[in-house]
Amino acid sequence: MKKTTNNLLVPLALVGKLYDHMIKVVKPSEELNEKNIILYVGKLFPHMYAALRAFEKAEDRTFRLGLIYDNKTKLDEFTEKIVDKLDIVIPCDFSSDTAIQEALAPFQDEILVLTTRSEDQITAFARIVPYVPFVHAPTETSLLWATDKIAMRKHLRSYNKNITPSFMVVKDTEKKSIQAVHETLTFPVIVKPAGLAASRLVGICYHKEELSDFLKRVFKEIETVYKEDGGNGIPKVLVEEFMEGQQYSIDVYVTDVGRMYFCPMVSVKTGKAIGFDDFFGYLQMTPTLLNEESIAQAEQVAEQAIRAMALRSTTVHVELLKTEQGWKVIELGPRIGGFRHMLYEAAFDFNHTANDILIRLPKKPHINKKEHGYAAAMKFFAKEEGKLIKLGGIKKIQELKSLKKIYINKKVGDSCKFAKHGGSSVFNIILVNKNRSELLADIRRLEQTVDIQVE
Repeated sequence: MKKTTNNLLVPLALVGKLYDHMIKVVKPSEELNEKNIILYVGKLFPHMYAALRAFEKAEDRTFRLGLIYDNKTKLDEFTEKIVDKLDIVIPCDFSSDTAIQEALAPFQDEILVLTTRSEDQITAFARIVPYVPFVHAPTETSLLWATDKIAMRKHLRSYNKNITPSFMVVKDTEKKSIQAVHETLTFPVIVKPAGLAASRLVGICYHKEELSDFLKRVFKEIETVYKEDGGNGIPKVLVEEFMEGQQYSIDVYVTDVGRMYFCPMVSVKTGKAIGFDDFFGYLQMTPTLLNEESIAQAEQVAEQAIRAMALRSTTVHVELLKTEQGWKVIELGPRIGGFRHMLYEAAFDFNHTANDILIRLPKKPHINKKEHGYAAAMKFFAKEEGKLIKLGGIKKIQELKSLKKIYINKKVGDSCKFAKHGGSSVFNIILVNKNRSELLADIRRLEQTVDIQVE
């Protein structure tokens, strides 16, 4: 019996090696000649369109750029600007399995890459994944875990409880619920709706009374904000222990077999750090001043978080906190980070949008970690809530040497609310400079020039 078994194993091993060779050498070349659609779900921005066309030239091949979106929602203003330039546009009822299948059927054998850019489109992306089976993509389940902060926390703590804070789920504002938080967690605590992005309805509470008041506001507004911002899943509220430290983030390219390529770290300053009672991302800047050892430790924790969420064939944006107890995970998402393409392009001269495509082909991404300059992205909110009556200093801001791009999101007469109450920024700005001190000087000039007034 032993001799027979060994005789059988030898040809099977040879067959396996031959099969591997066929897959690696023959299959991709055949598929790449037939497939050339890069299909985005929900949104596609002008700077991404330009980056993809640059990628097309670099690869010396032709791609068809496509967009599939829910026809029950209106395209955002940035996607509207370039939708006519796209090769394929597929409006579809995302609530209908039949509609999705019928919409994608004509392109089934031509889709090379399926991806999405925005956090608020991950749930939609998860809906589309099962109907595009012949591409490299994250599983539908892992995508849904990563869009629900409660599911995310459970998986992170199950994988390694040392990289994430203690938490609990709150379903109402009853006294017994508040008391349960007080008995289970150490104050201060952070309140986060499970399925919202961009710090919407997120706040810090230092005692029971403050928690009770904030939860009442959250539960009063959560249904509305979910509808307005495309919240993921059923509205639920997470309460977790507040961690103190310096915030950073990193984007990571994850292959279909779990190999990870780490982008440069980005430092983050929140609204809380500049005096707001709010946690919106006020300032992102790269390169950072972290040493190699700290970066390696951060990457190790980021990798654990990604493995805990079982994510693959995607770019992952990981938000981290550097504390006295080590690196901790704030949260992560299967997408490119906000402003990240522009920051990496300006500071390190590589095409982040193109790398998001390469990792799904799958091919090795092109990452350059040699510093070419310094880049910052900033969000400006009104210091008080109300109706915008003045947005001053814009002309003077446009004279700054470091100015790269400015996005005006609100006009006089629009409502201004804090992120924790479901609001968005008045304007965003990208600054770039070869010299770090000159960039910091222009950031200071910008802060002194901005005049946002509300009533």
